[in-house]
Parts: sequence; C-alpha cells; structure tokens
Amino acid sequence: MHPMLNIAVRAARAGGQVIARAFSEQDKVEAELKGVNDYVTKVDRDAEAAVVATIQKSYPKHTIIGEECGTIEGEHAEFQWIIDPLDGTTNFVKGLPHFAVSIALQIKGKVEHAVVFDPIRNELFTATRGAGAQLNGYRIRNNGARSLTGTVIATGFPFKSRQHSESYLKMLAGIWEEAADFRRTGSAALDLAYVASGRVDGFFEIGLKPWDIAAGELLVKEAGGIVTDFVGGHNQLKSGNIVAGAPKVTAGLLSAMRPHLNEALKR
Repeated sequence: MHPMLNIAVRAARAGGQVIARAFSEQDKVEAELKGVNDYVTKVDRDAEAAVVATIQKSYPKHTIIGEECGTIEGEHAEFQWIIDPLDGTTNFVKGLPHFAVSIALQIKGKVEHAVVFDPIRNELFTATRGAGAQLNGYRIRNNGARSLTGTVIATGFPFKSRQHSESYLKMLAGIWEEAADFRRTGSAALDLAYVASGRVDGFFEIGLKPWDIAAGELLVKEAGGIVTDFVGGHNQLKSGNIVAGAPKVTAGLLSAMRPHLNEALKR
C-alpha cells in the first residue's frame, strides 16, 4: 500500500471509531440544521477532527478541505486532502446504519488516492490511481453491465437543490423505462463504492460537493467504470452533477437523461 494511502486508511479508521462509538449511544446524538435540509452533529465535527489530526501528524504541510472545517491551508498546496467525515449524516441521526468516512488525496489537481470506510460493516474501499480498487484488500471490479436493461441504479433526491426537482423526476422516469429498479441509500460515497464493487450498476445525482464525490469517483474509475457530469464531460467535481457506472451503463444513463436537462444542469 502506498504510504499516503496508508495514512488515509488510518485517518478513516480514526474517524470511523468516533462515529461507531457515538452510534452505539444514539440517544445522546443531537443534530442541528446548518442549511436547508442539511444536518450536522457534534459527531461530524469530532470525526473530522480525528481525521485531520491523523493526516496532519504525517503531513502537516498539506492542505485539507473538509465539509465542516472548510479549507486548512498548507505550505504544500499541491497536496489537497478532501474529506467528508460522515457522509450520510441524516441516516446517522435517524439510526439507519448506512454512512461512511470519505477521504481523497488530490495531487496537482488529480485524485491519486481514495478511501471510503463504512465503520458499521467494517468495509474499507480503497483505490490508488493506476493500481486498481479494493474492498478489504481484495480487488473489486464494476460488473460491466452492457446496457441499462435490467440494471439497478442508485440515486439521490435533489433535496438541497429543489429548483431541479421537475428535471430530476423527468430524468428518473426516462431511466425507469429501461432500468429494473432504483436504490436511494442516503450516502453518495457508498453509492459510488457500490458501483465500483458491482453491488449497483450505476449512479446519478444532482448538486453534490467535492467531498461527496472525490474518493468514490476514483474507486469507480479504478474498478473499470466511467464517471462524468450530466453532459458526458469531466466537470462533476465543480458542478456537483455526477453520472457513474460501467461504460455502457453510463452511456445509457446520459442518453436517457439528456432530453430532460435544463440549462443549469448542462453546465
């Protein structure tokens, strides 16, 4: 394992320990709204602090971009750690055991290492650019579905971007004409990890943030999948609009979605 990936794993496990401990004392969890339909808890912040501390112990001069802490500038700005300490906070608050720690290391603008860690199932998804993706040390591959027919597609409702609700529902209907079923699990990081491991065939969502996407995107790519924005480009980290899956599934999703995109979703 690459030394930087090893630190990412160590950091993810540190954050995961905080989350798992708090989840076992669910009655003590208090949530607050930081935005429309957007929860945060002390656990998010404590888990992020554990992740940041672990990274800074080994790489004190690297930049860290976190969902809760914002940007911590480092002297070596070409190294950027992009972290979501608890992807799936609403699930956590409601007692649904489906959430993850997501950590990506971007070097000179490219994500080189990625970790998505599910502390409840003890499932560790890892990837290094050019070296493949793994689940608990075993190589994973996207299932390579050849079309949308019969597929199971993961998605997330645009609950923070409700101005796109009409377009989203039309896209959903278009995909539904070919796909077999949908899953809406509440954690984009795990959705992407599940695409990488073949548990679902594809994924699309509107309005995500870089910390939701960065690690999972590399997992999918290293497992043989394709990741794009809604017009087949590579602007997903900036736009927050993402499509992922086996090559032909991604192509099928883009084709089904294209007639229903409003102008804002094409950017």
